[in-house]
Amino acid sequence: MNPEPTITAAADDALISIRGLSTRLNGKTIFDGVDLDIRRGRITAIMGPSGTGKTTLMRHITGQLAPDAGEVIVDGQNVWRLGRDALFALREKIGYLFQNSALLTDYSVFENVAFPLRQHLKLPEELIRNLVLTKLQAVGLRGAAELMPSELSGGMMRRVALARAIVRDPMLIIYDEPFVGLDPVALNQILKLIRTLNETLGVTSILVAHELAAVRQIADQIYLLAAGKIAAHGAPDELARGETPWTKQFFTGAIDGPVPFQYPAPDYATELGLAGSRA
Repeated sequence: MNPEPTITAAADDALISIRGLSTRLNGKTIFDGVDLDIRRGRITAIMGPSGTGKTTLMRHITGQLAPDAGEVIVDGQNVWRLGRDALFALREKIGYLFQNSALLTDYSVFENVAFPLRQHLKLPEELIRNLVLTKLQAVGLRGAAELMPSELSGGMMRRVALARAIVRDPMLIIYDEPFVGLDPVALNQILKLIRTLNETLGVTSILVAHELAAVRQIADQIYLLAAGKIAAHGAPDELARGETPWTKQFFTGAIDGPVPFQYPAPDYATELGLAGSRA
């Protein structure tokens, strides 16, 4: 593997700065001294083969999982030095769009979006109504406020989840596989929404995604994770033309390359009891 790229973003331009991140889970190295910066007001995509730690990285950023070594600085605060109340306060500034939307099935669209407001704030009902309708208007679903999740298409569910993620005007939005299972029309709607919301709200966005064609349309920078390191980092078009083994295999979908087909295992013949049985 090539040496890990130098991080070029200025420290004062980064909402999130990660330095020397090292993590082992179940005896497997997930991160091995990773450095990266998430720049304020930008859309950053985190990509990489399955099992390379993309979700684990989000858990570090949101304070759900402590690393074995290194620092995770979010908005000037070292996440793992925060007390319980300060950590919860930080999390309340983060909106999260789950891969499966995670709507509450017994609540209407309106109540799904209102849920964070009712849970965390004591607001007059009229203000809650205005905030919810404003966010639903932003995602094009104000007219669906009284529908139930079972009455929505996959794309509509994703948009409701996005309205819920932004209802408290977060400083950071994390999108976990936002494009999975969407038809081309719904995909383009979500792409437009992500870019528009990022610009109009002035938020910082992180995309965890695999779809390079979609990511290229909206991301300002990409980090490609592989084998515990950052295999590549840069603008989408730059990485799409990358000539390293990791970028060539990941972005072209080639079978042969550094991403193995077989999960590490003992010798096949030995495990089947066939070793030494042949003449």
